[in-house]
Amino acid sequence: MLPIRDDQVRYSTPFVTWFLIGLNLAIYFFEATLSPQDFKLVLHQFGVVPYHTAALLAGSSRYPLPVVVLPFFTSMFLHGSWLHVIGNMLYLYIFGDNVEDYLGHFKYLVFYLLVGLIAMFTQVAVNIHATVPTVGASGAIAGVLGAYFVLYPRARVLTWIFELIFVIVWLPAWILLGNWFLLNFLSGTKAAFAIHRQNMGGVAFWAHVGGFAAGAMVVRIFGERGRRYPYAVE
Repeated sequence: MLPIRDDQVRYSTPFVTWFLIGLNLAIYFFEATLSPQDFKLVLHQFGVVPYHTAALLAGSSRYPLPVVVLPFFTSMFLHGSWLHVIGNMLYLYIFGDNVEDYLGHFKYLVFYLLVGLIAMFTQVAVNIHATVPTVGASGAIAGVLGAYFVLYPRARVLTWIFELIFVIVWLPAWILLGNWFLLNFLSGTKAAFAIHRQNMGGVAFWAHVGGFAAGAMVVRIFGERGRRYPYAVE
């Protein structure tokens, strides 16, 4: 199922969401100009390699703390392909504006980075010995989806159900996002065994699960912003 748009009204301009979308796209434009060798080097240097964290925790001096910590932030703004970045930005565009509207601009940015970090920590914890870099904004965006699931469960989302011969219908957000979370949880459980048996790359399902759960749990803690505008911005 692929979301197209939602009908949840917002009361402010989502400057941070637009900034994040623009930043992610600009960085991928830069990545796309690199040679295959340099592209791979960037992903390994600025993506999260779980094995580096395991080595640091084991006391190895080969991967110092800055080398291990910095990618937890930079990996949120790197992507492996056009399909990867466009898919992530579509979800952020549809669901991010309403979460930003609820939290306010600054708290939303802090929230986005926090759930992105939690998502990556979850992925590393499950796949601690992997040597393949993990990149992408999907963990942070999963946190946004988790927040939307809690805040606007009855909002309707126009959804393309391509499994049913291209049917397009309006679905309650709790059905669409609940299905998304369940599929990622089940896929992550299945993929964990395969990745442990052979050091493969693939979709970071546990980053999605961890991010979604974190977003759902902490969005109310951040709290609604104090001032809401009395008009809707289309």
